Amino acid sequence: MNREELMKKVCRQIDQRREDMIRAAKTMLGHPELGYREVKTAAMVREVLKGLNLPVREGLALTGVEGTLSGKEAGPVVVVMGELDSVMGRESPLADPVTGAAHLCGHHIQVASMLGTAMGLVGAGVGPYLSGQVKFLGCPAEEYLEIEYRLGLMAEGKISFLGGKQELIKLGYFDDVAAAMMVHAFADTPEPGFLMNATGNGFMAKFIRYEGRPSHAGAAPHRGINALNAACIGIMAVHAQRETFQDDDAIRVHPIITKGGDVVNVVPADVRLETYVRGRNLDAILDASTKVDRAFKAGGDAVGAATKIANIPGYLPIFQDRSLTAIAVRNGRALLGDKGDQDAGFMGGSFDVGDLSHLIPVVHPFVTGTKGHLHSAEFCVTDYEAAVVLPAKLMAMCVIDLLADGAGEARRVKKEFKPRLTKQQYLDLMRRLTQ
Repeated sequence: MNREELMKKVCRQIDQRREDMIRAAKTMLGHPELGYREVKTAAMVREVLKGLNLPVREGLALTGVEGTLSGKEAGPVVVVMGELDSVMGRESPLADPVTGAAHLCGHHIQVASMLGTAMGLVGAGVGPYLSGQVKFLGCPAEEYLEIEYRLGLMAEGKISFLGGKQELIKLGYFDDVAAAMMVHAFADTPEPGFLMNATGNGFMAKFIRYEGRPSHAGAAPHRGINALNAACIGIMAVHAQRETFQDDDAIRVHPIITKGGDVVNVVPADVRLETYVRGRNLDAILDASTKVDRAFKAGGDAVGAATKIANIPGYLPIFQDRSLTAIAVRNGRALLGDKGDQDAGFMGGSFDVGDLSHLIPVVHPFVTGTKGHLHSAEFCVTDYEAAVVLPAKLMAMCVIDLLADGAGEARRVKKEFKPRLTKQQYLDLMRRLTQ
């Protein structure tokens, strides 16, 4: 069979497995889990991949899971990814009542699309027509949450990085990968379509702890040092920096207080915050990071509290590979006509696939069939055909383009790609950014 025949056969198979894919998405929606805790989700992915008779590996970066489809001969490796974790969203009607986790970023449709790609390629029997391997990867911990918890995992030696793909890079998972792809939900776009060429912010994460002195809040507040006051002053000092941020750098700083004290009648002596410093490029992030550190330290100095700041490298800005994007656009047009070539432009958010995009060719289309804004209680899928089924077809067709006919396209993409960082340069950068 030629490529076109293979693609048609795979798309028919994906249509036949439509309900299975939607069921996987809704299963994840019903049990959202936070990063490095995705036990039920990983088990579901494992069972689907095993049901396709694919060899499966588990425990990748703690909770990651992978199935592998091998072609007729050795060749390039292409990874199709979906993210296992959710965000926090206690206000969502679908939130876990205990943890507050909720799928308000669309990772459930990512995983369902990744599994649908596997269902289509395996079910259509295209393996003998491909050269190389396709790895279907459920990635842990994309959302950069629970920083204090993850720092604890680092202290225990269980992880080296707070983000899942960062950890997989360190472990060497992507060392021999020719190209990687995944999709991401786009906000408030109900009509079927694909959005390409998105770029996004990188960021630095921070954990701030103010240590004051406890005392009776009513009888002897003068004997205490109020760490909550230090935090409030620190946050206002950060606000005073905002006029110095350049518009073109797209700096975003958004702290939260994760602990404001222990009891109301004791002067708060242990107050903790988390924040990101986002920006379009590394120099801008580092400049803003210095200003934010200075501001938070000023809060402690003002009241005499000790200020401890842990800087943790977040994600690098995302760069999508032009060759892979061209393939995705062509296949998007085959599925949807000109809607396959809409330009997503600059995204203010951050994605851990950005780190990967500095090392290997990556494509990260945004998909539709949703309403509401990402990370809000209103976000939901309105059209599973657009959000899950069509993206599975898109990625399956891209895999065929890359690995059919001796994997000539995958070899070309890999040869022409110019990495911004080597793996060692990336790891050195991440360690240098940690203070």
